[in-house]
Amino acid sequence: MASHPHKSPSALPVQRSLREIAGHVKTWRKLRGLTQGQLADRAGVNRMTISRLENGDGAVGLEIFLRTLHALGVIEGLDRALDPYESDLGRLRSEDRLPERVRPREMGPGRG
Repeated sequence: MASHPHKSPSALPVQRSLREIAGHVKTWRKLRGLTQGQLADRAGVNRMTISRLENGDGAVGLEIFLRTLHALGVIEGLDRALDPYESDLGRLRSEDRLPERVRPREMGPGRG
């Protein structure tokens, strides 16, 4: 993962997710029988960008990540995974009217 002097270090769960997602992208590419270059062509990026993505470089942009998932044929799975109404909380609150704006809550000790 590349370190950027103007950014604070990522939390451990974020670093772990970057590694896991990078590994999943690499595995999907191999399952599809694609080289990094072939996947790059399909996603409209260069091979080095795919290499960075597969190495967990968090600086790879969201659009490039999504274009890569689309090229692998797995973007719909991400859409479902992030759908709030597919979660227990989302289903529980599905009838609630969500506020237009959310105001910050007071943070008590140990809640930051």
